[in-house]
Amino acid sequence: MPDHLVRPRWVVLLALAVLHPAFAGTPVNVLYAGSLVEVMEHGIGPAFDAASGDRFRGYAGGSKLLANQIRSGLRAADVFISAVPGVNRRLMGPGAAESVRWYAGFARSPLVIGYDASSRYAHAFATEPWVQALQAPGIRIGRTDPRLDPKGALTLRLMQRAEAVYRLPGLAHRVLGDPENPAQVLPEEVLVGRLQSGQIDAGFFFSTETEAAHIPTVRLPASVAPAARYTVTILHGAPHPAAARAFVRFLLGPDGRRILERNGLKPGQPVLAGDPRAVPADLRRLLGAPE
Repeated sequence: MPDHLVRPRWVVLLALAVLHPAFAGTPVNVLYAGSLVEVMEHGIGPAFDAASGDRFRGYAGGSKLLANQIRSGLRAADVFISAVPGVNRRLMGPGAAESVRWYAGFARSPLVIGYDASSRYAHAFATEPWVQALQAPGIRIGRTDPRLDPKGALTLRLMQRAEAVYRLPGLAHRVLGDPENPAQVLPEEVLVGRLQSGQIDAGFFFSTETEAAHIPTVRLPASVAPAARYTVTILHGAPHPAAARAFVRFLLGPDGRRILERNGLKPGQPVLAGDPRAVPADLRRLLGAPE
């Protein structure tokens, strides 16, 4: 189809809403970890819209950054999806306006190394030990900010573990440089694009990102590889609580789980944390909270 005939998804939805007011539904504003861009924007979001009649409106970013923005009042939303459980605890209690009262873990995604198949280093990643490939002279590596994004923090943890497990002192610094090395650190939402455009040769990703984008990967041994542990919550004072509950039901239901699995995530039984009394009544059975 010619480019001028292709319409962004929001244009199509707006046109339908104008022609058919009932289609407009209720918006549900979702702040989510940037590693979930593909699965949210092209999987969960459109499927939820079609199934519910409500409208998914997502914003991606580093989990820590989003939590800081929620805490400071810079961003308001209905649902928050993080890649690390501890971020939610920073939003609990009076000092954080009790933005989060409960949250539920629902899926995991291990850290992997993704590489550009057209890079001159691709053969090394396909045939050599990963710690050796990462130390190739001139290689361009991308990762996220460990201060703002759990994936960046887990990357540091991965390399520190590898130092100990493989008895390679100084490995982390040889591969990564300083923790906040500006030659490597990139915003989470652009890391995949930088790899696909050839601006970097390899990067640290969660498996859901590489699976969705069809990026060749090096799967890391369980002895060293940490994983994202995704959690979901409805923020206290959510402006669209009914739509937020519908979104959580869809995400954790059979259709949502199938979409997550197709995109490289490993969904599991929801694990509830926080105050079970704060869980909406119609979600308690789903989340294992006392009814």
